[in-house]
Amino acid sequence: MKKLRYLAEAFLVYSLFAVFHALTPQAASRLGGFIGGRIGPLLSASRKARRHIQLSLHTNNNDTNRIASGMWENLGSVFAEYPHLRELYMNRSELVGAAHLGSLPTSPDSPAIFFSGHLANWEVSAPSLRQKNIDVDLIYRPPNNPYVKDILDKCRSMDGTLKTYPKSSYGMRQVMSALKQGRRIGILIDQKYNQGVAANFFGRPAMTSTAFIQLAKKFNCPLIPVQVERLEGANFRVTLHKPLDLTKSDDDLLREAHALLEGWIRQHPAQWLWIHRRWREEKTSDQAKE
Repeated sequence: MKKLRYLAEAFLVYSLFAVFHALTPQAASRLGGFIGGRIGPLLSASRKARRHIQLSLHTNNNDTNRIASGMWENLGSVFAEYPHLRELYMNRSELVGAAHLGSLPTSPDSPAIFFSGHLANWEVSAPSLRQKNIDVDLIYRPPNNPYVKDILDKCRSMDGTLKTYPKSSYGMRQVMSALKQGRRIGILIDQKYNQGVAANFFGRPAMTSTAFIQLAKKFNCPLIPVQVERLEGANFRVTLHKPLDLTKSDDDLLREAHALLEGWIRQHPAQWLWIHRRWREEKTSDQAKE
């Protein structure tokens, strides 16, 4: 039964990708946003998103609904933009703050770690660095559906141009090996990690992995924050911020990283993925229904 469901889901994804691929990036993004904005608010996950928005931003109902609706539109656009990622990073992404790369563009064997969150279209952040001749390997959480995983991995890796590593013990061994070889790694730090530490995020404890900090210290490599913003339609700004100071403690670096991420989300709250189970929270009767 599960295999049949996976096949049905994959058929839908492949069909939609064929439609979006046939459109221009702007048209695909607009259509995906329209679909996401209409369907998303009807899903049960939307209750969770609205609750997270209210608890984090202390918004009224109107603003909460507006942000949640915008989130679904953005998520629909992200999905529709997958077939166009190469065009997006080559011609529709403005790279800002390249000075913070230091000698990385001219030192191909120098490792580095770039961290960001699920902002705007997060998939354009790593390939955008190819504008400076820097390839960034990606750490990702594969979807449960193996057939959907294949097509998403094909898109995000630019048909295998960029290396990808699953979030797993095996994937972490691959990451360690890659850093030893002087490769650059990109990681999204805004997902719940039960084996991590409780970090303050919008005033509430959020279980977070400290691996990105520990790896940067182990390999003594730059730890560079990356902010992604959707400008208009399928156009983006990717901003490289000043590398974090690795002489600070792990706790201080974790607070600093989360403060940056929180600030980026506050700038464009509708561009973040509020449906993650990001915080530790007691179940209420409403949550039990999700």
